[in-house]
Amino acid sequence: MAKKTRVRRGGPLTGDSPRRPCPCGSGKRYKACHGAGDDMIVIRPFASLAGECELVAMREFLPSATAALPVTDGSAGTPVTLATVLPGASAALVRPGGEILLGMQVQTRSGDLSADLARALSWARDAAPGTALPVVGPAADGADAVRLQDVVDVDAPLEPVIHADFGWWLAPDDASSPSADVAATLERANAVIMPTEAVVGDGVRAAYWVDTGSKAHLRWVRPEPEEHLLAALARLHARSTLDLGADARFAGSFRAHGLLVPVWDLDRERHAKEWAAPATAFAERLADALADDSPPTSAERRARDALAGKQVTLR
Repeated sequence: MAKKTRVRRGGPLTGDSPRRPCPCGSGKRYKACHGAGDDMIVIRPFASLAGECELVAMREFLPSATAALPVTDGSAGTPVTLATVLPGASAALVRPGGEILLGMQVQTRSGDLSADLARALSWARDAAPGTALPVVGPAADGADAVRLQDVVDVDAPLEPVIHADFGWWLAPDDASSPSADVAATLERANAVIMPTEAVVGDGVRAAYWVDTGSKAHLRWVRPEPEEHLLAALARLHARSTLDLGADARFAGSFRAHGLLVPVWDLDRERHAKEWAAPATAFAERLADALADDSPPTSAERRARDALAGKQVTLR
């Protein structure tokens, strides 16, 4: 019989005691709940991390990006880099020089991406240089619950660096003369990258322009609770100020790891940097709408219903 999958909304483990509560919010100890191995899904695995929005983007739609991971649990001197995807979709690898890379877009995962990353990091610290971890295994029986929130500075921002290709897969010593197999793998990976750039502006973070070949989009990961954000977007929609200008159209939104990601269709003829000013202006309008706690008008309620119909959930 197949296992049941439980879905819970939850944040990080708190405190330093091994009897910490489960992140699903059940009130039980992790070992008696999520840690029991029954495939419970933590809906918001990166809650309480300052880089939550960037983590969601790296997990779901950034093609080639890396970010320094601000570890705090005794890894001083050992660089740890978070990556969108590693060769073979590996969970982790250790470079010959000792640098640790952790993959976000992996072949398989448990119901808690945060715990998966922590286990991959634990493996990498004991692994020999030049080795890779294909898949994160289950937690050892009786092991204390460890998640990403337990091993990094939760208040430190995450700053993804977006790359035009996967050349960073190669260690510096291999970059000039990769083997034929490695060169072929790189060529295949580079061929499917969609051009992507961060859109930067005042009040704008975790917003990314992408050219899919037929359309260009802006995907903007938002940190607000879904109902609060939807209400604010509905206010803007009712006022006809939800778009980013004449050359952009609000297309809808998708849910990813507990956060909502609004998406706009953009004019492909405009460069990514040309959307910085419209995004900054929109961020100001959205901030005002988020601060508005007046009861919604009938037009805003209709707008909210229309926006809710344009949502999908990524699992």
